[in-house]
Formats: sequence, structure tokens, C-alpha cells
Amino acid sequence: MNTEKKIVTAGIVDDDEIFTYGFKKLIINKALFDEILTFANGKEAIDFLKAPENVHHLPDVLFVDINMPVMDGWEFNKAFEEIKSQLGKNIILYNISSSIDLDDIKRAKGNPLIADYILKPIDEAYLAGIAQSLQNPTDLKRYN
Repeated sequence: MNTEKKIVTAGIVDDDEIFTYGFKKLIINKALFDEILTFANGKEAIDFLKAPENVHHLPDVLFVDINMPVMDGWEFNKAFEEIKSQLGKNIILYNISSSIDLDDIKRAKGNPLIADYILKPIDEAYLAGIAQSLQNPTDLKRYN
């Protein structure tokens, strides 16, 4: 049995610097993920994912805010769907937002690409569960 710990990289796609700072602090303080990538908008994240020089540094999971300038989360989801098969790695997406609009929630949960829609602030125990499931992919739960 292989007991070697898998290195797990998380990406945060959010223009809110205060949220991103707090999210990174939580991840670091609780040692939830090994590496953290941050992107200020969806275009920045898509450009990173498409760049050939990043092929060996792709995240395992992306937490994507739905309300951002340049390219919002909905536009990101669409662009990600178009490039997903070319990435060579299964990246799990979570949409995050402070929006409790039922249309937003239904839209995210109705997209098979999205593992779940998470309300801000993100629950620490829920985030720890995601991190644990990435260590053991058979434990991954999808909520949509």
C-alpha cells in the first residue's frame, strides 16, 4: 500500500483581496493544501491553465467566485469546459459566492462541471473535508 502523501494544490479565483487573504491564511494555518495559486479573475486563471509552461503545476481544485470583473465565474465555467479535455489533469471546480440568490445556486448545482456551490465565508470543516477527499479521491462528494 502506498502511504506517500499526495501533494495537493488549490487555486482561488477571486477579485476580493481580503477574502483571498483570509482564505489563504486558513489553508496555511490548517495545512489543508500544500500549494495555493491565486488569480484575480477568471481570465487570469484560464490563461494560466492554457499556458504550456504550467502543465506540471496545475491545481487539483479551483474555488471560483461567481462575481468578478474581466471574466466572472459563469464565464470562467464556460471557458474551462472548453479547455478541460486539453489539460491532462482532472481539476475539481467549486463555485463560491456571498450570493444567496436561488437562481445562482440552481445554475451552479445544475452544471455537472461544478462539484458544489459554497457560500462565503467558507466553512472550515467543509473545506477540510474537501482537502481530505483530494487525498483520497474515492471519498469525493459531489453535491450537484
